[in-house]
This record gives sequence, C-alpha cells and structure tokens, in this order.
Amino acid sequence: MPRPQKPRFVDGPPLINRFNPHPLHSKGTEALFLPLEGLEAIRLSDYEGLSQEAAAQRMNVSRQTFGRILTQARKTVAETLVDGRVLRIEGGHFEMPSRCHRRRRRGRGGPF
Repeated sequence: MPRPQKPRFVDGPPLINRFNPHPLHSKGTEALFLPLEGLEAIRLSDYEGLSQEAAAQRMNVSRQTFGRILTQARKTVAETLVDGRVLRIEGGHFEMPSRCHRRRRRGRGGPF
C-alpha cells in the first residue's frame, strides 16, 4: 500500500484560472492543466524569489518534492507558451490553511 500523500499548502486561490492565446495563433482546443500546487511553486520560487528549501517549508513538503512540483509546473507553462495552447489552473492535492491556523503556526494568538 503506498504512503498517503501529504497535502501541499497553498496560500490562496489564483486570481485567474485560465490563460488563452490569441485565437488566430491557438493550436487546437486541447488545454493543458497546471495544478494549484504547481502555480504556488512558481509563485514562491520565481515571483517571490525564495530558495527551494524555504519554499518547500512554506508548502509543507520536502525540498525534493518541491523541486519535482516546480520542474513539472515550469514544463507545463513553457509548453503552453511555445505551442500557443490554453492553460487552465485547477486541481491538485493541496490545502489552504485558515488564517487562524497560520497565525498559530507562527506563534501569534488572536481571533484572526
């Protein structure tokens, strides 16, 4: 029996969940899917500039797992850009910690 997968922490839902190329340059209608944990890995590593170790801690995964998530996410994004395909951001195995949960983890109390 395989080991159960730990949920990956994602700070929140994406602002948008789909990218479309210009209709004249689109290759077919088959969309590629980027799981939310893949978007979170790109956000933490490339957008926020965190090291893989720090980003892995924020997502509650090992550094090796974070590296695999990031590599697959970058490959998916590159494929959509090069091939002019639709990118849909959805699915995955993740958990969005509540505000109270995050504050308690950092050692702060309070109602929020």
